[in-house]
Amino acid sequence: MTRPPRQSAKEVPVATTTHDETLTTAQNLSDEVVARYRRRGFVHVPRVLAAAEVERLREAVIAYRARVQTRFERPVFAQYVDVWQHDDTLAELTLNPRLAGIAERLQGSRLRLWHDQILVKDPHNGAATEFHQDRPYWPHSGGEALSAWVALVDVPVDRGAMTFIPGSQRQTGLRAQNLSDHRSLMNIWPEAEWQERITIPLRAGDCTFHNAYTAHTACPNDTDEPRLAQVVIYMDADTKYTGAQHPVTDPMDLTVGEPFPEGRFPSCARLQELG
Repeated sequence: MTRPPRQSAKEVPVATTTHDETLTTAQNLSDEVVARYRRRGFVHVPRVLAAAEVERLREAVIAYRARVQTRFERPVFAQYVDVWQHDDTLAELTLNPRLAGIAERLQGSRLRLWHDQILVKDPHNGAATEFHQDRPYWPHSGGEALSAWVALVDVPVDRGAMTFIPGSQRQTGLRAQNLSDHRSLMNIWPEAEWQERITIPLRAGDCTFHNAYTAHTACPNDTDEPRLAQVVIYMDADTKYTGAQHPVTDPMDLTVGEPFPEGRFPSCARLQELG
């Protein structure tokens, strides 16, 4: 497949929002939203970022990609991991105390940062992301984990919106899915074929939270504009390191069977104190 030309910063639309600008926090998040997350394994949380924050982060994502992009990127989407270690502006979202507070409220336990990532789907990328769970890829033992998928542009369904299988977070024994095989999840878990699927379009500044075991996919980007998102991932504060390979932890000298160290994987409590 021939990749479309890379979009320059000026070609990315300014994502203005006309909906209520009151930001969502852990304090004003309703009990109904929390219950929905725990029941279904995902939830839409609107307005986690103000319009000015969105614009600043969107520009930082575009600039970051321009610095690091190579011709070896995957055709379905481009993924850049642990960006908070390399870009001070993007670190503002990764370490955002408001987002960390919402994550702990939804999960109902003490959490710490696992890692972040930028996900870019170029215009007319031609393919969906394959259905998968996140947790089987991670060197984690014990506890829960969840991701905040933050839209930095408007993401209608045809720009690569996320689709989830409600209740699939209870499927905790599946092996890692093969992302090059669109049938991988269904081959491992045949009942997935017949499960309900919910697609959630987002306005810029909205996000979805999903459990690390919640099966999900993302629609193709059939529009003329890139889909830009930054994902912040949290894990239980007492999660243990298994020693399995992962690009975040491979360069580190971590001890198998021990919790992830606070300095490199700060607790959400610390983020909220600093914020």
